[in-house]
This record gives sequence, C-alpha cells and structure tokens, in this order.
Amino acid sequence: MSALSGIPLSTALSNLTAALPAEIPSPSVGVWHLGPLPIRGYALCILAGIVVAVWLTGRRLTRRGYRPGIAIDISAWAVPFGIVGGRIYHLITTPQPYFGEGGHPWRAFAIYEGGLGIWGAVMLGAVGAWIGCRKNDVSFRDFVDAAAPGLAIAQAMGRFGNWFNNEIYGAPTDLPWKLKIYDWDPSAGRALLDSAGNPIVKGYFHPTFLYEALWCLLLAAVLLWLGRRFSLKPGQVFAGYVMGYPVGRIVIENMRSDSANYILGQRVNTWVSILVFLFGVWMWFRFARMAPVPVPEPAGESRPGPAVADESDEVEQGDDAEAGDHLDDHPHDSADDSPDDSASSRPERAPSS
Repeated sequence: MSALSGIPLSTALSNLTAALPAEIPSPSVGVWHLGPLPIRGYALCILAGIVVAVWLTGRRLTRRGYRPGIAIDISAWAVPFGIVGGRIYHLITTPQPYFGEGGHPWRAFAIYEGGLGIWGAVMLGAVGAWIGCRKNDVSFRDFVDAAAPGLAIAQAMGRFGNWFNNEIYGAPTDLPWKLKIYDWDPSAGRALLDSAGNPIVKGYFHPTFLYEALWCLLLAAVLLWLGRRFSLKPGQVFAGYVMGYPVGRIVIENMRSDSANYILGQRVNTWVSILVFLFGVWMWFRFARMAPVPVPEPAGESRPGPAVADESDEVEQGDDAEAGDHLDDHPHDSADDSPDDSASSRPERAPSS
C-alpha cells in the first residue's frame, strides 16, 4: 500500500501506464511548401544537427584558446565533405534502389528522401576537417576532440529526419512505445491515402531510430564526462566516439527491418561497425603514445589558432612542451574541456544507413 494515498502499488502503476500514450505517432507528411519551395523535415533535422554540432565545437575550441569562429571556418570544409561521403557510402552499400533492376539512377541525387551513411560521412568529413585545420593552422586532434560530442548530438537529431520519412524501424511490436508507421510515398514525401482520404497505417514497430538517437545522446554525455574526468591525450575523446558509437549501432542494426545487403549472415553495416570499433581501439592507444608538437610562429605574424597566453602562463607551460608526432600542430595535453549526422507502383525508398 502507498503510504501517501493508500492506493495499491499495482493500481498506481496501472493508472500510470494508462496515462501514457499507447503509441508513438509518426508524421503523415514530411514535406511542406512555401510557394514553390519544398521544406523537408529530413533536411531540417540534418541542418539543425549541423548547427548544434558546429556551435558546440566552437565553444569547446574557444575554451582551448582558439579564436572565435574557427569552428565555422573548418566546418565549411568538413560538412560538404561529410554529406558527399555519407551519400557515397549509402550508394555503395545499398545500390539496388538506384542501379539495380527497376532502379532509378537519378534518385542517387535525391538526398532529401533519406540515405546518408554515417561511416562515409565521418570518414570523408574527417578529410574535409583535416584540410580545414591545415588551412587555419589548427591541431587536427584538438578539432576532432572538440567536435566528437557535437557529432554524436548531430546524429541523434538527424535520426529524427528518419522519423519524418517514416523509416528506420524494427520488428512489429505491441509495446507501449510502439511506433506507428504509414505506407509512404517517398517522392511526394507523405503517407498514401485510402479512399476516404485518411493515411494508410502500415503497422506498429520498434522505433529503432529513437533507440539510436538516445544512444547517441548518451554517448555525447559520456564523451563530455571523459574529457573532464580524465587527463586524456589529444585525439582520445574522438577515439572514444569511434569506439562508442559502433557498440550501440551493432545492436540496433540487427533490430532494423529495412532491406540490406548481407555478408556471412550479417548486415554490411554490422561488419563495418565492428571494423570501425577495432580501428577506434587502435586510435585510442596510438593517440595515448603521441605528444603534440609546437609549431614555431612565423615572425611578425599572428596565428589564427590558440590565443597567445600571458607571460606568466608561458613560463609555466614552457616546461611542459614535448616532442611528438608530426600529425599534430599545437601543444595541448588535455583532450577535452567543459561543454559550455497505388503502393505497389511507387519506388522503394532507401532509408539512411
């Protein structure tokens, strides 16, 4: 019996369950129009994730001594590279809707319908970030460390783009958090309608998009905590992201019900996640052995990277500089600081991977 109200605990739990939503709804429309301009929910979620990631990265870089605005300059390289890389990865791992029998090659350019593979986005986005860091005289390892939590948050926000597209769901379920999914027309960006004009419900499924979004938010929190709690070398927070995301992805990938290519009984993205995890382990220990290398400042020229410390700070920090790997540009020993991706005739939609 409850000491406060005298209501049996089982009754209280039943009342609480009854008060909760019986399902998670999905949008029946994923695109709106301002005159001739289409506004797509998927694109809005991706853009919102990019904005938040760049903002958080900028705050973290500023706390490390870099000038304000440096994250925007580097992201101007990283973001386009990442979008192109994500699309290329998706086309390579899921080519059938575009280049297979009955495929539509022109849809390879229809990114708004979904279809960005995170591993391609991270890999090619890292290339763009490296170019941006070189052009702005910024430590690449400092940048990716600062960007890692924001990248995880951007992935979480991007998964809600899949929600707008009624994609990335798992097996049918009757759980209280089951996700309502409609029969969907990807070209129109809306649910198919029955004769009465109502959206046609396809069924109720595990919301795997939501599971992954929650995992990414948890990962971002862990990365922020790691950077504050431990004295990590530059690059290790990013290595933590590279190890952490695949752990959840492997589990969630095998819950998904969308079509996929298989190798030895496992989805391609599962194998890629395993390889990326192992690469993250290698990165962690590799970065642990590396030390930053100070780059001499050209005479009469100020660097756009770390701000110049006052004289007392220079005296204290001068003894801490170490010789190290040529991959880095600036002497930062800490990898993280406090926080301030008719139904039978319609083409099959390719969800984001």
